[in-house]
Amino acid sequence: MIELAAIEAARERIAGAAIRTPLVRLHVEDAPAEIYLKLENLQPINSFKIRGATNAIMLAAASERAKGIVTASAGNMAQGVAWVARALGVSATIAVPEHAPEAKLAAIMRLGGQVLKLPYDDWWNVIVTSHIDGVEGLFVHPVQDAGVIAGNGTIGLEILEDLPDPDAIVIPYGGGGLTVGVASPRPAPRWSPPSAPGSRPMSTTALRSLMAPAAAAFWTACGRSSRRSSTTPWRSRSPKSLPPCARWPSASG
Repeated sequence: MIELAAIEAARERIAGAAIRTPLVRLHVEDAPAEIYLKLENLQPINSFKIRGATNAIMLAAASERAKGIVTASAGNMAQGVAWVARALGVSATIAVPEHAPEAKLAAIMRLGGQVLKLPYDDWWNVIVTSHIDGVEGLFVHPVQDAGVIAGNGTIGLEILEDLPDPDAIVIPYGGGGLTVGVASPRPAPRWSPPSAPGSRPMSTTALRSLMAPAAAAFWTACGRSSRRSSTTPWRSRSPKSLPPCARWPSASG
C-alpha cells in the first residue's frame, strides 16, 4: 500500500495537469444499490493514466527528466507520459507491442511521443526489466512505479471526499497499479470496504459470483462458439486469431 501522505503530496503535484473529476450518480431502475461513476474519461487524455504519469515524472530530478522519458505501454500510459513530456519540453520514447491499435499509436504521436514497435515478447521484457536496449532516459513503469501508484491513489482521495462511506469500490483491474492506489487512502477509520478489489482478498467463489453477470454478457456478445475455439490462452494468441469481440479496440472503441 501507499502512504496517505504520499498520495496527498501527489494530488498537489499533479494539480496543473490532471483535473478533479466528478463522481456522478448512475440512475438505474431497480438497482440493488446506489451506483456512482468516477468520470476519469474527462481527463485531458481521456484516461486516469495522466495522474500517475505526471506524479512519477515530477518526482524525478530535473536532471533525470532532461534525458527524456521512457515507458512501455499499449496506449493510455503512453499518452500520459507523452503529454507530460511535451509540457516539459523533453522527449518521450514509448515501447509498444507490435499489435497495438493504430488509434492509440496516432494519439501518442500527436502528443509528440516517439513510438518503438516491438514483438510482444520483447515488449513484455521491457515491462519486466524496466529497460529498453539502446534507449536512454527516465523509465516510468506503467504499473509498479510507486509514483504512478500514488498518482492513481488521488482517485481514491476524491472518491472518499465526495462519498465518505462507500460499501465497495469496483475497480477495473489490469496490472494492479490502479487497484493498489485507490485502495490505499483511508483517512476515515470507519471506511473498511468488505469487497473492494485490492483491499481484501476474495475467494475464487466470491470473485466468480461477482463476475458472472459480466461474463454472461461477454459470451453472449462474443458467441459461445468462440469460447472453446482454441486451447491457447487468448493473451498468447495473435490478435488476428481472436474473435472480433476479444481484439484490441477499434478507433471508435
